[in-house]
Amino acid sequence: MTQRQDPERDPVRDPIRVMVVDDHPMWRDAVARDLAESGFEVVATAGDGEQAVRRAKAAAPDVLVLDLNLPAKPGVQVCKELVAHDPALRVLVLSASGEHADVLEAVKSGATGYLLKSASTGELLDAVRRTAVGDPVFTPGLAGLVLGEYRRLASEPAPAPDADAPGAPRLTERETEVLRLVAKGLSYKQIAERLVISHRTVQNHVQNTLGKLQLHNRVELVRYAIERGLDDA
Repeated sequence: MTQRQDPERDPVRDPIRVMVVDDHPMWRDAVARDLAESGFEVVATAGDGEQAVRRAKAAAPDVLVLDLNLPAKPGVQVCKELVAHDPALRVLVLSASGEHADVLEAVKSGATGYLLKSASTGELLDAVRRTAVGDPVFTPGLAGLVLGEYRRLASEPAPAPDADAPGAPRLTERETEVLRLVAKGLSYKQIAERLVISHRTVQNHVQNTLGKLQLHNRVELVRYAIERGLDDA
């Protein structure tokens, strides 16, 4: 698998690497310019789905700002392929559509957040920063919809790691505590404040938990937690 970033890179001090994917050149260039002027490192842009997959694999961004309506390959497929290629990639969908079906499909494909194009530049910049550290970012009114979808998915039978099986990975008490708060829909920042630990420590616990449980993204993690009733604990 392509390494997404230098292991010695410090995400606190080093610029966040961003790629912008949109089929409208003026919009794509404007978003890329706003990001670059605000201190982000724009490592690539793309105008269609096939191009997006190729360039993202080569450029290894931290955050992919992705439109859904793309020629050659739809945005949800781009998201699914790239997150499967590199589970550490964060995807922020930036779309003109606020349709619930589009939002849910994006989340199920692995997107970390979903922002409407009606958002201000300031809201976009904040969303990219938060997405980079794994916080779920949604246009107001959509977060509850997504959490409801997590719960619906958790009610459906699906193969999942058996936590009680011999040799199954065991989470530490702190990892379980963090997982419980993730399942309740709290952001990493809120979890850090609740547990009086650093934002990075929360990230580390989540990454360790994903690795132990052999899960790939927040959707699978929340589903796992809800299946085990941790959101009600």
